[in-house]
Amino acid sequence: MNSMKIRRTAIAVAAAALLPFSLAACSDSGSDTEGAPAAASEDAAKTGESTPAGDSMTGDQPFGPACAGVPREGAGSFDGMAKDPVATAASNNPALSTLVTAVKKAGLVDTLNNAKDITVFAPTNDAFAKIPKADLDKVLADKATLTKILTYHVVGQKITPAQLQNGSFETLQKGMVTTSGSGESYKVNDTAKVVCGDVKTANANVYIIDSVLMPK
Repeated sequence: MNSMKIRRTAIAVAAAALLPFSLAACSDSGSDTEGAPAAASEDAAKTGESTPAGDSMTGDQPFGPACAGVPREGAGSFDGMAKDPVATAASNNPALSTLVTAVKKAGLVDTLNNAKDITVFAPTNDAFAKIPKADLDKVLADKATLTKILTYHVVGQKITPAQLQNGSFETLQKGMVTTSGSGESYKVNDTAKVVCGDVKTANANVYIIDSVLMPK
């Protein structure tokens, strides 16, 4: 009998202890829905879904479809190019071999490598291929004309992606280039698309473009 009384007493005590928590849970049922947005925002932050697309996506990282073709390791990788001055860095990127040949023919290797804080709009091999071969060969053989064209691709300051949105910049050739766009889509002179932008070298920001710019 004593054990039965003890058991009943224990059950009664437990029920009395649990009752307040049960009532509190019922009264707080509405607060759960209020907390849902906060939980959802935390989940979004973990997955990165809450980050808007745009300039913040570029940050200090190269951007654009052609960036996928850059080697992941070695001198021609983004990390490798960041360690070398711009002409040397470009020589390690297979997609820029025609540009490098042109720079050498114009005698601009040392000029570009020794310059400080510049921006280079670097045409790809495919960009040069758009020019008829006879015309390209003629330009490559004319040092003065070649120098004008190449220095038109160089600006004497480091340009950030944000500055490309609606920009106008004087080149080393003394002509002007204009830029426009947003997010990860930019054009130079309304003709050349940036296919891999904000590539860092030791002394320059490089924007790889899909067309050769011609001085106006």
